[in-house]
Amino acid sequence: MIFDTDVLIWYFRGNEKAAAVIRAEKEREISAVTLMELLQGAKNKREQKLIGKFLSDFNFAVLPLTENIGHRATIYVEEYCLKAGLQMADALIAATAAENRRPLCTGNAMCFRVVEEVDVKEFMCGKD
Repeated sequence: MIFDTDVLIWYFRGNEKAAAVIRAEKEREISAVTLMELLQGAKNKREQKLIGKFLSDFNFAVLPLTENIGHRATIYVEEYCLKAGLQMADALIAATAAENRRPLCTGNAMCFRVVEEVDVKEFMCGKD
């Protein structure tokens, strides 16, 4: 399962539902875009190291951006940006899921549901 950035952010905020969803998966993956978003959101080097430790401890695979993912994401932006508001980072994450034929766990399901090739698994953070 590929995890969208928002699910990991919920985990870092201490959300037990996010922790349970992550723990329940045997194969955990993220897009390289998600890694960049997490690192960009870190306040300092210490937080960046904690992100790296978390990904390592939970055996997350970071799926690289490929030419095919870039091409597919460009098509998604062209097709869904104006009519559904799909942004570049989400298009790249969606294309990563589609190209790797993996479900995408996200709390932002409405954003990704427009992309038929993506098997969206909705995460509802709710209250702990």
